[in-house]
Amino acid sequence: MNTTHPRPRNRHRATGTVLAGALVLLLAATGCSSKADDGKGGGEAADGVRTGPGIGADTIRLGALTDLTGPYATLGKSIVQAQQMWADEVNADGGICERDVEIVVKDHGYDVQKAVTAYADIAPDVVALPQVIGSPVVAALLDDIERDKMLTFPQAWAASLLGKDAIQVLGTTYDVDMIAAVEFLTRTKGLKKGDTIGHVYFEGDYGANALEGSTWAAEKAGLKVVGQKIQATDTDLSAQVSALRKEGVKAILVSAGPAQTASLVGVAASRGLKVPVVSSAPGFAPQLMKTPAAPALAAMLSIVSAAPAVSSDLPGVQRMVASYQKKYPDSPVDSGVLSGYNAAQLMGDDLKKACEAGGLTREDVVKAHRAQTNADTGLGTPQNFSEVDRPASVKTYVLKPDAKAVGGVVNAEDAHAAPGVEDYLSAR
Repeated sequence: MNTTHPRPRNRHRATGTVLAGALVLLLAATGCSSKADDGKGGGEAADGVRTGPGIGADTIRLGALTDLTGPYATLGKSIVQAQQMWADEVNADGGICERDVEIVVKDHGYDVQKAVTAYADIAPDVVALPQVIGSPVVAALLDDIERDKMLTFPQAWAASLLGKDAIQVLGTTYDVDMIAAVEFLTRTKGLKKGDTIGHVYFEGDYGANALEGSTWAAEKAGLKVVGQKIQATDTDLSAQVSALRKEGVKAILVSAGPAQTASLVGVAASRGLKVPVVSSAPGFAPQLMKTPAAPALAAMLSIVSAAPAVSSDLPGVQRMVASYQKKYPDSPVDSGVLSGYNAAQLMGDDLKKACEAGGLTREDVVKAHRAQTNADTGLGTPQNFSEVDRPASVKTYVLKPDAKAVGGVVNAEDAHAAPGVEDYLSAR
C-alpha cells in the first residue's frame, strides 16, 4: 500500500469531526473505554486495514501528555510545536495510510495526578503517545500504558523505563550519559585517581539513574562521588555549592533542570569554585545564555546528550531548524524541538510500517516499532528498538554552550560510546 499517496486536502474533515463526536457519545452511553476492552477495540476499515482506538476512516489520533505550565514548560512548548509541525507536514504530503494525523495535547504541569487524569481522558481515543514528559509521570502510568498496549515515547530517559514492550526510551538513558560524562572529565579535564566529583541530582528516577551511572564510572576510574540530592522546587543551590566546595570537588555533575544548572554554575563561579561542570541534557535550555549566569556557563559547562546540537551541520537537523523557524519565528529552537520532531518522525515510520503490514491497532503499531533495528531519521544516531531491556543507543554527544549558536549550544564531540558502557549494561 502506498501510504503517502497525495489526496484532496478537504477530504472528509467535517466527517472526521462528526465521527469523533459520535464516538464520544457512544462511549458515554455504553460505559466503554480502552480499559474495558484492554485497548483492543476496532475491527476492519473499508480499506481493509485493521483498526482500533484512535484510528478512524480518515484520521489517526495521537496523544501528548506534556508540561506547559510547570518546570519544563519551555521544553513542553517546543516539543508540542515540533510535533505539530511534523503532523502538518505529513498531512500536506498525503497523510499516513490515507489518513490525516491529529495530535491531542493535554497539559499536566508536571503534576502526576493531573497526568493520570489526563491519560484516562485521552486513552480511549488515541492509538499511541509520541510525547509524555517527566520520569515520575511515566512511572505512574506504566501499568496503564502496558495494559493498553499503547506505544509511548517518554521525554524521560530513566533506565527504569526499559523492559516494557510498549514503552520506548529514545536514545540513551541517564546512566549511560553520566558514564560518558565521567569519561569525558577524566579524558579532557585532567581528573585522576583519588579526585572527588560532586553530583547534584533531582530526587526520583531521573536523578537516581544518573547517579547510578556516575557512581559506577567513578569507581572504575578510581574517583569518589559526593551526591547532593535536590527537589525540582530548589532554585538556589548556594548550600549545595558550599557543601561541594568543602569536599574539595574537582568537577561537578548535574542532573536537574535548567534553573538548577544556572544557579549551580553561577554560584560556583562567584565563589571561586571554577571547576568543570557536566549536565544531563534536560539541565540546559538556550534561555540560560541570556541570564547573568551565561559567562560562567560558557566557561565551565558541558552537556552530555543522546541528540546533537540543533546548530549541528547534519542536513536533517538543518532542514528541521529552517522549517521550525519559518513556522514559529518567535520561538527559540532548542533541544526540545529536535527531541519532539525526532520522536514524531519515528512514530510516523512505525505507523507507516504497521499500515503496510495491514493493521493500525495498538498491537500492530508496537509490533512494527519493535521490528526496527536501525531506525534513522537523520537527526542523530541510528537506534535499535528490538531489544526492550537495552537503551536504543549507547552513543552520547558532548555539547558546549554558545550564546551565538542556534539553540545556544554547539557540538563539542560527535556521538560515541564511552569505554565501559557495554560492561556496565552487561552487569546491570
